[in-house]
Amino acid sequence: MTSFQQARIDLGSQLRQLREAAHLSGKELAERLRWQPSKVSRLENARQTATEDDVVVWAQAVNASPDTTDELIRQSIALLERHDDWKQRHRSGLAALQEDIRDLEARTKLFRVFEPGIIVGLLQTSEYARHVFRKVKRLYSAADQIDAAVRVRMQRQEILYDRTRTFRFVVTEAALRSAVAPPEVMRGQLDRLLAVSTLPNVEFGVIPFGTELPSSPINGFWIFNEAMVAVATMTKDLILRDPDDIAFYVRAFDDYVKVAEFDETGREVIISVLHEYRKQTPH
Repeated sequence: MTSFQQARIDLGSQLRQLREAAHLSGKELAERLRWQPSKVSRLENARQTATEDDVVVWAQAVNASPDTTDELIRQSIALLERHDDWKQRHRSGLAALQEDIRDLEARTKLFRVFEPGIIVGLLQTSEYARHVFRKVKRLYSAADQIDAAVRVRMQRQEILYDRTRTFRFVVTEAALRSAVAPPEVMRGQLDRLLAVSTLPNVEFGVIPFGTELPSSPINGFWIFNEAMVAVATMTKDLILRDPDDIAFYVRAFDDYVKVAEFDETGREVIISVLHEYRKQTPH
């Protein structure tokens, strides 16, 4: 067991003790917090990482002391700021990881996402996602929860239809052409992008081949509001909260936006790649 997982178990155990001391069942606490009951269980049983916001409202609901609340907040921040080992994290379950991401997204109003080599998770079809998770499972020896992970990823996408949120996605043409699935699956995925790109609260940009890039697209990154940046590498999930780091990635994102094609021009790039996949698909 990793030190990260042990710390998450310890935090979950403390949260459970506080709930029980307040003589609340998991269902009763969830009702107070307007959560799904399953979230209380996931946090207490270390299947999901409690965020600072989670800890604050939990502590308020069970009338925890200020000192106890401060200590729980410290632990949750330390967990979220860890440069977590992806191999160990995936061993806790593909679905659990998707739940962590969904809770983070629920607190976000402005999403800015750059992906150089894969379709953004929020925009993936179920079949594309299934092929991605199969590869993740093999590479990281992740727990075999592919069906559950796909289900949660699809549930995450409901947020796209919330008009109070703004989504700005930029991908390279390479992401459209990276064949992480068979041609027929890629066709369905690109059709999905064409549809999502017309949503009023979604901006979807493509950087075509031949475009001079403002910087080397080494890693994808997600900017959540103005509060946090997530950068995924092959072995580490970097969570950056320093204002200078956030400002850096905002500038980098804006640079990619300047050279990307949006709206009809961007869709023309997608359609061009889609035609090529159609030629590869057996009739």
